[in-house]
Amino acid sequence: MNAAAGMEAPKAAKRRKLTDKTLPSTLHEFDESRLYTDLLEMERKLDWTMSRKKMEIQDAFVKVSMVPRTLRVFLSHSVEGQPWQSGAEVPGLSSAGINSLDFASGQGIPSWTFKVEGRLLDTANAISRIPPRKFTSFLKGIVIEFDRDPAIYSDGNIAEWRGTGAHADQDGFQIKRRGDVPVTARVLIHLKRIPERYKLVDPLINILDMKEDTRTGIITALWHYIKVNGLQDKVDRRIIRPDAKLRPIFGLDQVTFQQLPEIVNRCLKPVDPIMLPYTINVDPENGTGMQAFDIEIAMDDAALKAKMTAVHAPGENIKRLSALDEEIAIAAQSIRSSKTKLDFLSAFAADPRTFVQTWLESQSRDLDVVLGNEQGVREEDLKNSQFFEMPWIEEAVSVQEGLRVTNALRVQQGTMG
Repeated sequence: MNAAAGMEAPKAAKRRKLTDKTLPSTLHEFDESRLYTDLLEMERKLDWTMSRKKMEIQDAFVKVSMVPRTLRVFLSHSVEGQPWQSGAEVPGLSSAGINSLDFASGQGIPSWTFKVEGRLLDTANAISRIPPRKFTSFLKGIVIEFDRDPAIYSDGNIAEWRGTGAHADQDGFQIKRRGDVPVTARVLIHLKRIPERYKLVDPLINILDMKEDTRTGIITALWHYIKVNGLQDKVDRRIIRPDAKLRPIFGLDQVTFQQLPEIVNRCLKPVDPIMLPYTINVDPENGTGMQAFDIEIAMDDAALKAKMTAVHAPGENIKRLSALDEEIAIAAQSIRSSKTKLDFLSAFAADPRTFVQTWLESQSRDLDVVLGNEQGVREEDLKNSQFFEMPWIEEAVSVQEGLRVTNALRVQQGTMG
């Protein structure tokens, strides 16, 4: 009892998944069988098309698919402590005005607050379910310049932010300064572009007919110019001989293809920032104000990628189709087995004597092979020329030759050892 309990139960053998869904060709006389075969052929073509589309989707994941979007930037201001807000004509000249000023906290001192905010506009087709990105996630940096006399205002006329990744992204900035006169502000926005874009030097702009592009795009355009104008060496195609336009830029009479990226890097400059002007008015009519600017940017097509991910990822439908395929394969196997039984019994019913004799001869040959007779052939069969035209003869010869070669190799290895 204890021994039986201590014995481990044998592991369940893994069931082999059936994949063959074909029916015997002899069943094509039935309409249902022909229709089923046509459906299998249609399914095969559909599977091939879907596999090709999935490969295209996988390639699309690697490539960067960009779509134009609109980044709207809002510039606004508000004022506080201005003379027209406190009700005094010239604050600070009277003793009451002077006593109301708090230079430590800035309360009562005329000032203004300048705000820079931004958000990505939703597409016209549908609102994305993806959480909106913060304004600073689109920027490499931003510089705000105020046109004020530094001798009068010492609290800084330049405010700068750089996207170093040390701080969390935010939706905007707010800058407060003292003053009771109008101020001109300039907002310089450095966009974050992926892949990075560069501006070309003037000589290269005229040659390639482009002002800015990615590094890869610039090298591709330069290589196209070299090929169109036949600047490759006739013998060694890796050598490039610049023409009169490229020679001042390259600085050499000949260069190799591997030197092109280094030469192009010397011709690249940062892209000019986007400049947004704004006037901060402090008079009663314009004490508060706002302006909006639209900037076109290129972004990853998140909606398309989400759709491609949903198509590529296995879901419940894929599992259900796999289960149905297995059921069809089991049914097809049952039909093939039934057809084999039908053929067996039909042949026996047609001529029992000949069928039994033929079947016994086949079993006799199989028994000879099982018992060790490698030939598995009777002597009287070898005297009949029609015996060597049977369909299994070619396979038997291949097996016999394989055994002969294997035995010869074993003997050779034993001799060398």
